[in-house]
Amino acid sequence: MNKDVIIDRVAEILKETPSAQDIVKKGADRDRRFHYLATHMVNKALKKDALVLSENGMGIAILFKTSKKDGNFWNDIFQELGLVFKVTGVKNALKILKNQKYIKNQRPQEGEYLYCWFWGIVQGNRGADTQIGKEMKDEFLRRADLYNIPLYAETRIRKNVIVYQRFGFELFNTWDRPDGHKMWFLRYVPKALKEKQEKS
Repeated sequence: MNKDVIIDRVAEILKETPSAQDIVKKGADRDRRFHYLATHMVNKALKKDALVLSENGMGIAILFKTSKKDGNFWNDIFQELGLVFKVTGVKNALKILKNQKYIKNQRPQEGEYLYCWFWGIVQGNRGADTQIGKEMKDEFLRRADLYNIPLYAETRIRKNVIVYQRFGFELFNTWDRPDGHKMWFLRYVPKALKEKQEKS
């Protein structure tokens, strides 16, 4: 699929995402800022072989195989100042860094894991009848089972928590953020890994 089409779709999904709405500075040219952020995310996903698309291309996710020692948003802010000037603004960037530190501390401090950095379905393609969500969920869990490593995600949307739990994720932490919003942290642990952990 054409990269520009993927970027446009990610930008549209980001406009509805609470975390992205916080990251992207308000004011004129906000659409352009969302597009710049989407471009950054898709490029990073392609570089790390982390882009997951549904069969029809309307479901898009970024699923990193990573560990604590890998780079994160801290590095991105300083390596790509364009994110500060064109997307977040300096004041927002400092707030983001503080939140990211807490968020990353919820993930494994040792060993590899999968991290769902982004997951969305283009408007008009959602709902149980489309099966896009199930198709993508099956792919996420397939990868976690294949690598036999846990899969982590977080959300600020309560109904997403229910969907994740239905897919086999467990809720392991809830955070009352400094901005007054809640964030839920979830993980999926492959059956083989869970059995190994129980034995040790």
